[in-house]
Amino acid sequence: MSPGELFRTLRRRWYVLVLAAALAAVGALQVLRPTTTYVSTAIVVLKPPVTSNQPNQLANLQPPLAAVSLAVVEQLDSADGEAELRAAGVAGTYRLIPRNSGTSVTPRYLIPSLQVQAEHTDPATADRSVRAVVEVYGKHLSDMQAEQKIPAAGRMSVTLLVAPSAVAQLGTKSRGLAGTALLALVAGVACAVWTDRFLAGRARRRRVRAGAGDGGQERDASPVPATAAAR
Repeated sequence: MSPGELFRTLRRRWYVLVLAAALAAVGALQVLRPTTTYVSTAIVVLKPPVTSNQPNQLANLQPPLAAVSLAVVEQLDSADGEAELRAAGVAGTYRLIPRNSGTSVTPRYLIPSLQVQAEHTDPATADRSVRAVVEVYGKHLSDMQAEQKIPAAGRMSVTLLVAPSAVAQLGTKSRGLAGTALLALVAGVACAVWTDRFLAGRARRRRVRAGAGDGGQERDASPVPATAAAR
């Protein structure tokens, strides 16, 4: 389709562009006055038991601890884990992010710390959700060690390094408006072109059917040959 044909098509189907502009205006209002959401974040660390040769737990953080923490995270990321978290009072969107000391391509979970995030429109609810996730995380760790019959003095423990704190999530309105306008432009042009082709095809089929009907009527109304009339 040449630029001239595209221009004529858009001029014929101007009402589609008007509808796209109206929808874009509604979307722009949502961008200018969005619903405020809050993100609460906490950081917990998995620590080994205190021993005589390592009285400082934070000085004895080993990679196996990170593997244990990751195993608990995988349990909570499952369908049963999600149901358990919801039953514990976790609302909104939540994330469990193991602290990674490697790269996204070759991750190496060497630091047994976990970042817990929850997003909600109410900051208090977001904080409560984070605390609930931390509690369920600690319960899974305790149950895992109890199943292995590890003595209480030799068990790993969970410590809250950073308490949950909800912060308002702010977006860039200019980017949202630009994205809304671009989406409306692309969708409006595509819908206008599709509508024009659809209506043109339907009109073409109507003309073909009408022409076929007229031809049949003309054949029925044609005069009877004289030889056939004589018979």
